[in-house]
Amino acid sequence: MKILIAPDSFKESISAAKAAEAIARGIRDVLPAAETVLLPIADGGEGTVEALVKAAGGRLVSTAVSGPLGDEVCAPWGILPDGTGVIEMAAASGLPLVPLPRRNPLLTSTLGTGQLIRAALDQGCTRIILGVGGSATNDGGAGALAVLGAALLDERGREISPNAQGLLDLHTIDTNNIDPRLAKTRIEVASDVDNPLLGPRGAAAIFGPQKGADPAMVSVLEQALTRLAEVVRNSVGKDIASFPGSGAAGGLAAGLSIISPVVVRPGIELVLDTINFASHLQGADLVFTGEGKIDGQSVMGKALSGIARLAGQANVPVIALCGALGPGYQEVYSAGVTAVQPIVPGPMPLEQALAQADSLLEAAAGRAMRIFLAGRQI
Repeated sequence: MKILIAPDSFKESISAAKAAEAIARGIRDVLPAAETVLLPIADGGEGTVEALVKAAGGRLVSTAVSGPLGDEVCAPWGILPDGTGVIEMAAASGLPLVPLPRRNPLLTSTLGTGQLIRAALDQGCTRIILGVGGSATNDGGAGALAVLGAALLDERGREISPNAQGLLDLHTIDTNNIDPRLAKTRIEVASDVDNPLLGPRGAAAIFGPQKGADPAMVSVLEQALTRLAEVVRNSVGKDIASFPGSGAAGGLAAGLSIISPVVVRPGIELVLDTINFASHLQGADLVFTGEGKIDGQSVMGKALSGIARLAGQANVPVIALCGALGPGYQEVYSAGVTAVQPIVPGPMPLEQALAQADSLLEAAAGRAMRIFLAGRQI
């Protein structure tokens, strides 16, 4: 029996790779001869680099870069066997890198993300997967643009600060010295949002508060990003504000589109395509997946829904393990999930459940496997 094991991470508890290993142990406890194929996945957020490197047999590297407020951080990223670079924006420009009292999206910058892109270019990557979940920035990609050769100038021809505050003084963008390698590099932004850069659904209004912006600051951020869009239109002749996903990660996708071919895709679709999940389904009898909480939002472009869609097309049943069930979890059944199995066997403190996720997943996978085998005998 061939069984695919493709869980997402269980947030604040266990990585996708460790979760896959625990599920595999539970399956083999019941069916030692099973062929288990471990394909830990992610949807473009935290864990995307680890999942893709593990599933595709790539390698991890680390680069010292500028953090959101200029402090040096060591950011891991990946190189896949086909030369694709895999970057998590959160590793260089992520919200967890900014202490709560210092969170101010007017001052945070994507400089470090630009440095990771440049590091990937230095390694010969001509395709870059950029996961943009968990960012601390709202600079429209100003920091990344500056690193990659764009000159962002004020009215006097001086370089502005590469953050949202600096964008208020932006007058001209000079792209003559953009890294020429970018013209031949495809940047695929893994994002589960389609928000535009500006407006009531834009980067400032929707994502600014998550990064520390109060209502007054949201208004200033909107002015800064509006200024960026106007200057780009006048200096470069491009509309960066309206394409779906241009507001992702504080407008990083919009900014990068000035200097490189950028495609915004649902993160789970991008990840499943990259690991060639559909081909692994050939000959499979069962798929195990899972995530920390399954609720009505799990069908909205998340990892579970992407897996269920492909498995359904191949007529392969899907069992989803989870730490908790939330309102509307039943919707995953219509999305193609065959059964949902919480891993916690009874009431226990959250801290205990998080700490024991490894053993809880192993035991739950074994129970689900026994039920599946019993069903096949009916």
